[in-house]
Amino acid sequence: MNAPQFRWKILGMLVLLASLASVARAGDWPQILGPNRNGHAENESLLDKWPDQGPKKVWQKELGSGFAGPVVADGVVYLFYREGPSEILEAVDLKTGKKVWACDMPATYRPSINPDDGPRCVPIVTDDAVIVYGAAGVLHSVDRKTGKLRWSDDLAGKFGASDGYFGAGSTPIVFDKSVLVNVGGQGGAGIVSVGLEKGEFKWKAVDDAASYSSPVMTTIAGRPYAVFITRLQTVVIDPFNGNVLYGFPFGARGPTVNAASPVISGDKLFVTACYGVGARLVELEKTKFKPIWANDTSLSCHYTTPVVVGDYIYGVNGRDDIGPRELRCVELATGKVMWSERGIGTAHLIYADGKLIAVDNEGTAILFRPDPTKYDEISRFRASTDIVRAPPALSNGYLLVRETGLLGGPVRCYQIGKNP
Repeated sequence: MNAPQFRWKILGMLVLLASLASVARAGDWPQILGPNRNGHAENESLLDKWPDQGPKKVWQKELGSGFAGPVVADGVVYLFYREGPSEILEAVDLKTGKKVWACDMPATYRPSINPDDGPRCVPIVTDDAVIVYGAAGVLHSVDRKTGKLRWSDDLAGKFGASDGYFGAGSTPIVFDKSVLVNVGGQGGAGIVSVGLEKGEFKWKAVDDAASYSSPVMTTIAGRPYAVFITRLQTVVIDPFNGNVLYGFPFGARGPTVNAASPVISGDKLFVTACYGVGARLVELEKTKFKPIWANDTSLSCHYTTPVVVGDYIYGVNGRDDIGPRELRCVELATGKVMWSERGIGTAHLIYADGKLIAVDNEGTAILFRPDPTKYDEISRFRASTDIVRAPPALSNGYLLVRETGLLGGPVRCYQIGKNP
């Protein structure tokens, strides 16, 4: 490696770390799938076992419609939902649920297939702002301290994006000084970058419709890249200019969705979907990707994203709407199914303190050990009385579960940490 290449590698690593640090602090859950978008919670000390009657419910707050999960930063929970003509971003205290501020934004989305009309995308917390992407494809930046709206940009309207099946549902990602969004617009505006501070247009890339999968960041040969799963492909893209490094077809035409986020493990990329698409593991090299394995029998996930622990990946195989569904442990390197457990609905997973937490769509929270030899359940309790589609959050010993029935539902805060 020559001197310029070495300097670029170090610069890329520093930029990536600085970007992640701007939204990830110890104990926070500042974006979808946690601090690093991999389902791992940092610096948590959890109860070894939940009480028979379930952990203590600390508070509960009624919300409107939508499937957006909660996020947490510096002891403040950010909730994104719809009430009547408004999409509302509300900040509440993590320990009490008391309101800090609320910001109302016009809501124009009209549902078609699913009657829920609220936002689907999880908020993203930065150093001084909260970024939200509404169901109609409008991007907003809200001041963290005051709750005042900083700027808004109707990306779907500007670039002619359709509502798809369920409205805009791919949570954007913040990198460096940009917000990268899977808009699904026309004229090469499948993915769009806007400035974090003012919302100004930066670049657009790919002629792809949007998916319901949220992008992640990775590093390849010392340089940062964003990985998007769009409607019909997986693409690795330069976050600074929108140049595509490479990609591969992924998805199926017709009434299908790509919804699980890409999973990064070292230099490996795992992608998964239902509808006969299946799962695929590739190695990310400097100028190309190297296929490792692909099939529709190991771990084909519908709406939720699996979590890697060590050499194994845990997730729910099977469609949410027709089943059958099985919680599985799969050897990542080979795709070998280590075990399967039925009787668990489509579930969001969180890894923390050497344990896995599953919150399934029937409202059951399950604590189990990440053991590749067997399913090893520790505890379970009823965390919701209705359907749960929003991804949960874990911060400083508090588990936040948002109920998402037809008319909305409450978010509940449970104490599952040893020292809250």
